[in-house]
Amino acid sequence: MGLDTAAAKSYWIGAAIVLIIILTSILKKWAVYIDNQAQARSLAKAQGQDDQKNIALCSLSTNKSIRTFALEEIKATTRDFRIRIGVGATSYVYLAELGDGQFGAVKRVMEERGGSQKMFLDEVSILLRISHPNLVGLLGFCLDKGEQLLLLEYIPNKSLFDRLHTRKGRSSGSLSWSSRLSIALDIAYALDYLHSVADPPIIHRDVKSSNILLINDDHAKLADFGLCKLGHDTQSAQTPTIIRGSLGYVDINYLNTGLVSPKSDVYSFGVLLLELITGMKSLQGSITLAESTNECRKHHDMDIVMGMLDPKLNGQVNAEQLRVLVNVANMALLENSLARPNMAEIAYRISSCMDHMPENDLPEHDLPV
Repeated sequence: MGLDTAAAKSYWIGAAIVLIIILTSILKKWAVYIDNQAQARSLAKAQGQDDQKNIALCSLSTNKSIRTFALEEIKATTRDFRIRIGVGATSYVYLAELGDGQFGAVKRVMEERGGSQKMFLDEVSILLRISHPNLVGLLGFCLDKGEQLLLLEYIPNKSLFDRLHTRKGRSSGSLSWSSRLSIALDIAYALDYLHSVADPPIIHRDVKSSNILLINDDHAKLADFGLCKLGHDTQSAQTPTIIRGSLGYVDINYLNTGLVSPKSDVYSFGVLLLELITGMKSLQGSITLAESTNECRKHHDMDIVMGMLDPKLNGQVNAEQLRVLVNVANMALLENSLARPNMAEIAYRISSCMDHMPENDLPEHDLPV
């Protein structure tokens, strides 16, 4: 009887926390909406009624329709968790049929795999805060009868890891150089949003190819916010935290000090760039990809740098774009986190080199710090 009472108490506490999160998010969105409307009215005086209408529609489009589900509803959409489409560190992911030909992905956080209720509620809180075309969105969630479930946007084309490193993924043909650049830019935009637009800033802490889901060969979304941490705008002193992330991608400075910052995501992004350039996994046995490519990627001879390329590209790359990407990776992987560029600078550099600028217009030096 005591256990039932304790379980019931835990359930109601969890439900109360979720309710508070929802109410806080709604109030915040309403405040932003009111503020945007005030700005719209002010701008309309100078620009006319058409501008006011456009601004109002823009502000309304940022509001997401997110709801809570009963366990039986989730079971019905997944056919009792019938089709598993993914596996995470603390979860399994199942296909959900939402009707009218629409699909979702249900992330089932498992306590036996280390998924605590606190981690689940933290992830819900993060997902309620964010909305960006290059981030996988939240459609709803369920905290019912001991289950911890997230209903997420469904991205049909598997992960970048699958596309680069599995036999089935490679059977679709190699990702072209332009596709790799485009995917890198999408993820740069996603991380810049988390670091610079989200309030407060969000550190992802698990940027890796298996958390990048492909819309198609040219566009991608960043997924899995279970390890996210609310960050800071500056590199101010912080309390060391337990190291989170995946081997090969984890920031050296974070490993050495336990201090995490947005620049930790920058380091992981640098590894991701090397993965796109070389077609190699983040770990080469006991050596990281950053370590194994260290000498080659820092060489001034472009013939040696070209030797890093994924053989499946057959040399079909733009040499100036390659030089920019390698340079960005080198800066992102600096041991001194303060010397690394931020994601806005990185996104700008990648975007600029994709515009096929004439060689004389391309910057010849490292990114600004």
